Amino acid sequence: MSAAAGEALAADVLADAPAPRAQERLFGHAALEADLLGDWRAGRLPHALLIGGPEGIGKATLAYRLARTVLAGPAEAHAAHDLSIAPGNPVFRQVASLTHPDLLVLRRVAEAGEEKVPTLIPAEMVRRVRPFFGSTAAAGGWRVCIVDAVDDLNAFGANALLKTLEEPPPNALFLLICHAPGRVLPTIRSRTRLVRMRPLATEEVLAALDHLKGEVGDLDDALLPAAAEASGGSVRRAIVLARGEGMEVRAATLRALEQLPDVRPEELHALGARLQGDRADGLDLFVEAVSDFVAARTTAGAAAGDLGRHRLYRLGEVWEKVRRSAAEADVFNLDRKALVFRVFADLADAVRA
Repeated sequence: MSAAAGEALAADVLADAPAPRAQERLFGHAALEADLLGDWRAGRLPHALLIGGPEGIGKATLAYRLARTVLAGPAEAHAAHDLSIAPGNPVFRQVASLTHPDLLVLRRVAEAGEEKVPTLIPAEMVRRVRPFFGSTAAAGGWRVCIVDAVDDLNAFGANALLKTLEEPPPNALFLLICHAPGRVLPTIRSRTRLVRMRPLATEEVLAALDHLKGEVGDLDDALLPAAAEASGGSVRRAIVLARGEGMEVRAATLRALEQLPDVRPEELHALGARLQGDRADGLDLFVEAVSDFVAARTTAGAAAGDLGRHRLYRLGEVWEKVRRSAAEADVFNLDRKALVFRVFADLADAVRA
């Protein structure tokens, strides 16, 4: 089942793929699920979990599975072997449609009639947290707030959330999804338990793709093994790689990165042309490949002791510029070819530094 069909564009839902809140299965995290279920049954579950790890590895799916278990009540949890709730259960249907009265989800979603997703979770959405937890639970049990993701809160939103985290009401559960836990405000981190989720093994990604291929549009079966191998443990990235020109975009980006600092202009022209004609997924793959390159270069250089402080600073500076430029290109529909040339000029300068 897919809750993505017919709904507004949202950052937490990949185009033509089922939404995490509608997923019946979670791959690769059985031991973590068992620990969380045991804590819930024993009354040891804290009021706030910071669920951290790379994008696309199941963080949101886990959060919704835990939310369904908590909202379904203790009887359901004591009868279960994991965090599964039957799709026919009313709680499952209400969570999948975001209509459960005791569930609040903060996420980036396009306004009615808009075709662009906002870059931050709107402040007015965050303001709903305090009145939500200040009211009595409709079902007389728990209230759950999912934030997908904490990375998408500005300073106001983070501080507004912090106020309720500091003085949580009884039977309140926060599930804070986070792609980069190190960047979260220390005051938020100190009031949550960090749940680290690891990237999936290649065979786990492949199993997830096999399970999803009937629900995900445009997947090329022949590309699934290669996409799983190149995914870095992310099902989301594997889906993007296995449809459209995903694998070609990644291969073209890697070829250009290997030529730094002297990249052939024709390679950049070809890469820019691919991104120009591809949907937003291609831009994401380009940014991820550059991110992987910068991270690997920085880690290897630091470990070998041959990467000076200046070059470390320059690589980090370039990476921040890449992220900003890519976001602007997506939001304002800027020329992708110009973006590619600008990014590689900055990378070449950093590598030569």
